[in-house]
Amino acid sequence: MFVDVAFPISSYRQFTYRVPKEFIDQIRVGTRVKAPLGKRMVTGIVVARFTKSDYRGEHRNIKQLVDPQPVMDKKLWDLAQWMSSYYYTPLGQVVKTVLPAKLSAKYSPPITSLVTFKSFGKDYERLQKRAPAQTRVLQYLSTQDGAVQVSALKHLVSGPNMICKSLFDKGLVDLDEQINLPDVTGFTFSKIYKKIVFTAEQRIVLDELSQKLNSGKFSPTLLHGVTSSGKTEIYIEIVRQALAMDKAAILLLPEISLTPQIAGRFRAVFGDQVALWHSRLSHSARAWIWKQVCTGNINVIIGARSAVFAPLKNLGIIIIDEEQEYSFKQESPAPRYHARDIALMRGTLHNALVIMSSATPSLESYYNHVKGKYIYLRLNERYGSVPYPRVHVVDMIKEQEETGKFQQVISSMLMKKMENRFAKSEQVILLQNRRGFAPILRCGDCGSVETCTQCEVALTYHSYERVLKCHFCGYKTGKIAIACRQCASINMKLLGTGTQKVEDIIHGLFPNVKTARIDFDTARNTVAMTKTLEKFANGEVDVLIGTQMVAKGLDFDNATLVGIVNGDTGLFLPDFRSGEKVFQLIYQAAGRSGRKKPGEVVIQTYNPDNPVLKHAAKLDQKTYYNIALSERQELNYTPFAWMIRIEVEGIKKDHVNTYTDKIRKNLRSPAKGIEILGPANCYRERLRGKYRMHIILKSDKKYDTNGKKLHSFLQKRFSAGLLDKLPSSIKAFVDVNPISVL
Repeated sequence: MFVDVAFPISSYRQFTYRVPKEFIDQIRVGTRVKAPLGKRMVTGIVVARFTKSDYRGEHRNIKQLVDPQPVMDKKLWDLAQWMSSYYYTPLGQVVKTVLPAKLSAKYSPPITSLVTFKSFGKDYERLQKRAPAQTRVLQYLSTQDGAVQVSALKHLVSGPNMICKSLFDKGLVDLDEQINLPDVTGFTFSKIYKKIVFTAEQRIVLDELSQKLNSGKFSPTLLHGVTSSGKTEIYIEIVRQALAMDKAAILLLPEISLTPQIAGRFRAVFGDQVALWHSRLSHSARAWIWKQVCTGNINVIIGARSAVFAPLKNLGIIIIDEEQEYSFKQESPAPRYHARDIALMRGTLHNALVIMSSATPSLESYYNHVKGKYIYLRLNERYGSVPYPRVHVVDMIKEQEETGKFQQVISSMLMKKMENRFAKSEQVILLQNRRGFAPILRCGDCGSVETCTQCEVALTYHSYERVLKCHFCGYKTGKIAIACRQCASINMKLLGTGTQKVEDIIHGLFPNVKTARIDFDTARNTVAMTKTLEKFANGEVDVLIGTQMVAKGLDFDNATLVGIVNGDTGLFLPDFRSGEKVFQLIYQAAGRSGRKKPGEVVIQTYNPDNPVLKHAAKLDQKTYYNIALSERQELNYTPFAWMIRIEVEGIKKDHVNTYTDKIRKNLRSPAKGIEILGPANCYRERLRGKYRMHIILKSDKKYDTNGKKLHSFLQKRFSAGLLDKLPSSIKAFVDVNPISVL
């Protein structure tokens, strides 16, 4: 017997191996194996098996089965094959993405041997004379309260296992074993119990979802509910119904900061049937959860985008919370998939209910509802009839003119509102979507800016570490220039505002107020971040300061004021989604205010007349979405066109130019409706030491309703070797449905 094996390499090529007799009965499509690839022994996955091979050369043998059975069932395997085709990615690389790193189906948690003192027995004096080592152990155990780890007795004797076995045979001690399960709940709030009485509006939505779940058919559904409308309660109830039908559920969350609170709610209802799945899990925790999922002991998975691949049996429902969020897109490495698209395909394969939920749906999902592609369910009212927060817009230019304070960070209005909230023992959330202390260190005389040595971007000053950092490649330096490198002036200024600076200012304005900060820097320690959120929920922190991580999905009863420190952040980036992103961020952040009591929102901006900010301040979603869709249609961008982006990068700029031009020339004779833009330099032209250029392909949906024309056009060019003849110094990436063109 022979098998074809795909490896996690950048080649589409698959390799044929002979199967030794001892493996023939066990090896199946989807089985992981170890086989020689060149001079290395590499883990790959079996993609086909057959009795004869057309290859006339010598076949190398499969050396080892990694797993006793396939690690992917047929539906997950079909999903991987679809991803390989749709995202132009070799199957081996797709499988590497679908399966967790260092997965072992043979994993068993470590076992600890325990020993407990019973008695000295009748022959203790004889034991003292003949077995001094056993006597020492027995005497020690008699002083201990409860069981002791056998391994902890090594300071007394050299072979504690044999000693304890002998004492057990004499009836002097008890032996026991304890399974050490990995911690899979540490990144979770304590169980959060809430008594829920559904509103009439929620009941209508639940009845519709129940019908779709019971139909056993693929049902793509957009749940469009305003902030604080009780969407989480609906998730819990529909998952409860799915479990009652012996169906499993996946809940996808965009931010790791959202996981603890929602996980606490779910664990209060479903107990140990719930597990978390995210990038911060240890390898042992991942292996344990995977094994429990495969055996059916876990039926609900909550996690970030990679949780969409959980191999749940009889999958009945997938929920994508905050479906508009761009963190659902994997930017690197390939496949550059979007978890929402994968969820829809899994829903198709499993005939499952797929719920895309948000207060601010993506323009694509909103448009698909308008065109009748998605079932549309609406929640218009906040739960408990709590009014929407009152929104105030502060023109920071006028504020500076009136106060005479330039580069002011906290306006007088926001300061007074905060004082008012503190007097009522209420809490405040401040959003500043930029981490660090100051994003720019610039010479006040010649204007020169300190930039990264590997990227053409400004370095951000982090005050707590006293370093300049690049937020793209991770470069950092403690050598902070006192004098300008260009003109030698000592007039160096830190400009702009990050979360650290906001925190410092709040400490200065309100010395007795307790603050906490959540951004990428603090979120690296997941346990600490969970404790911070829990402290804020419990009222131990007065002001929560953070980036977009605090702007969505979180539910704090006593938070009645949200301050958006700079509503303009990201507004003028040259990207077709920049306005949509800012609108959604402001709308979502405003929704954190007044979830149980009347709340307020203060938006500080230097562009109060900008339509994005004007409509966000009015919480006027429909008008803004119509404006944005009109702009997209005029420029033929998604959702009116299919898009694929080809990015080329290399160390030498002229080489990148040359090979990007060659790729463009080979994209000849596109079908009607296909438009090709570029090549052009990327907005961030140099990142991580490499120059970047890109080509964008757009296919008008009027001529290409399902995107097949564009995919076929590009696939033919790939088959003709479009990217095959690039030197090793040049890399080209294909991004299907890009979320950004920066």
